[in-house]
Formats: sequence, C-alpha cells, structure tokens
Amino acid sequence: MFGCLVAGRLVQTVAQQVAEDKFVFNLPDYEKINHVVVFMLGTVPFPEGMGGSVYFCYPDENGVAVWQLLGFVTNDKPSAIFKISGLKSGKGSQHPFGAMTIPQMPSVAQIGISVELLELLAQQTPIASAAVSSVNSFTEFTQKMLDNFYNFASSFAVTQAQMRPNPSEAFIPANVVLKWYENFQRRLTQNPFFWKT
Repeated sequence: MFGCLVAGRLVQTVAQQVAEDKFVFNLPDYEKINHVVVFMLGTVPFPEGMGGSVYFCYPDENGVAVWQLLGFVTNDKPSAIFKISGLKSGKGSQHPFGAMTIPQMPSVAQIGISVELLELLAQQTPIASAAVSSVNSFTEFTQKMLDNFYNFASSFAVTQAQMRPNPSEAFIPANVVLKWYENFQRRLTQNPFFWKT
C-alpha cells in the first residue's frame, strides 16, 4: 500500500504492519538523511473518507521514541516529500503509536503511517520545519536580502552638499543602487532562477 524513499537508498515498499491501521518503515543511519518521500504504491487506495498521517520517529538521548507529525498522504495527494534533517531534536507531538512496543535502536529512525479519517487529518497540524523548501521561500529570501542591502546602502546616503572631499574614497550614487535594486526585483519576479544563466 505504501512506499518510502530516501535519496541514495533502495525504495522500501514493504512496510511493517504494527496494527490494523498502522505501518512503519525503518530508516537506518537516519542522521545522514535530509529528506524522505512517502507515497502510495497505487495498488490499494485508502477506503473512502480515509487518509494517512505520516510521522517521523527517532530515539532521543535516552533511547525513548520521539514522534513528530510530518504531514499526510491521501488518494487525492498520494505522495509527499518531507524534510527531516532539522527534526532530529526537540519535542514530540501527539501520535497514535503511543502504546505500541516498536523496537527502537540507537541509529534507526522510523516513518510511521496511521490510517485515519480525513476529518481528523484536517484537524492535525504537522511540524512546520518538515515542509520542503520551495521556490517561494527562495524568492522570499532573495527579496529580504535585496531589501536589507538597499536599506543598508541607503543608510549611508548623503547629499552632495554633505560630502567632504576624500580622494581615497569611492562613491556610488544612490540612484544607481536604486536602479539595480528595481531591475533585480523585476528580473526575479519574471524568473526566480535568472541568475543561473
């Protein structure tokens, strides 16, 4: 029903079923994993009105399992990529795997999938840092960097009357910086990856 993929490793398509509606995949050497893909195989759909909440479980320093909600897969969204590199510390969240005795080894993490009602999935909040970066976050970073540079450079602007002659100092007119800023913003809006060419 489910598959799990980590870059550079073989695809896992046989989940360990730990309860009627709970499945886990083991992730050895989880410290070296940045992203994980969870997907439906396409052989068995979820029953009508059901979906799967996806959890990441890792052992804390005492060997106790810490579960964090990553997100969901459904018949309408049969795959998802999750960033787990920043999740290997911190607090866990409520999860449906609590009473189960799933063996926990020091460098083995797990991806857990719990089949639940879509209504319940909609009420759960995944950990924010599990979302994979997108072009939007790159664009946002670039925009903030541009704003910061423009504000920083503008804070040193002086009028020609305020300038003191200093032959060893180079000056850049503020309107040149503004023109560059506006041009860069325009090009970034048209194509966020223009700088690669």
